[in-house]
Amino acid sequence: MTKHLYILTGASRGMGLAIAEQLLQAGNSLLCISRHSNDTLAAAAQKADVPLLQWTQDLADGQSASERLRQWLASQNPAELSGATLINNAGVIPPIGPLSQSQPADLALALRVGLEAPMQLCAAFLGATDAWTLPRRVLNISSGLGRSAMASQAGYCAAKAGMDHFTRCMALDEALKTHGAKVCSLAPGVIDTDMQVQLRGAAVKAFPDQAKFTQLKEKGLLSSPQQAAHQVLSYLARPDFGLNPIGDVRD
Repeated sequence: MTKHLYILTGASRGMGLAIAEQLLQAGNSLLCISRHSNDTLAAAAQKADVPLLQWTQDLADGQSASERLRQWLASQNPAELSGATLINNAGVIPPIGPLSQSQPADLALALRVGLEAPMQLCAAFLGATDAWTLPRRVLNISSGLGRSAMASQAGYCAAKAGMDHFTRCMALDEALKTHGAKVCSLAPGVIDTDMQVQLRGAAVKAFPDQAKFTQLKEKGLLSSPQQAAHQVLSYLARPDFGLNPIGDVRD
């Protein structure tokens, strides 16, 4: 039987883990790329009888990750697959504060993990599967902060804005091909993850919008990782996926 191959980054915790768990269904096969493996996910995959590979890979070194992915994909037999999807979920929020107080190493890490690695992985995925005629999709997990500026968030905003724009370019490239991939950079809404804890815990002096994020939590306006994963995967399954290279789960 053929299987749909899913490649997912940042799958060891948060929404990424929830996405991986919800993909543990008959007919799927998963490759998860994260800094750490997740034993609970491995056990769930074994119980569900779904093929799962977990690569422990630091996406701060996107070049190594993408080269490894390209080589691995070249060894796969597309005749055994019904489709292939890359989901770039991993990201890093640097220490919160104005750009004038940011450290070069923190900014570099945010851009390497949040922008450089996704671009390199997209290049590897699309390049290695270019001759495949089966359906291929790329879903880049973006953010509303890539579309609306916020004080003390320059590194994260820049990474997500760059992700949106390279996805637009990628969509134009793929549209010229007979069997081009469908691609989208998707904002997943506001999710109750470690990032939100970091934003709520920031000093008000360093982060003028801190109160807004505290209120989101207090008013119950945050999606759980499981809810957000369901919305993301529902969007991915839409028949018009990729028609617009920039999307939002609330569309």
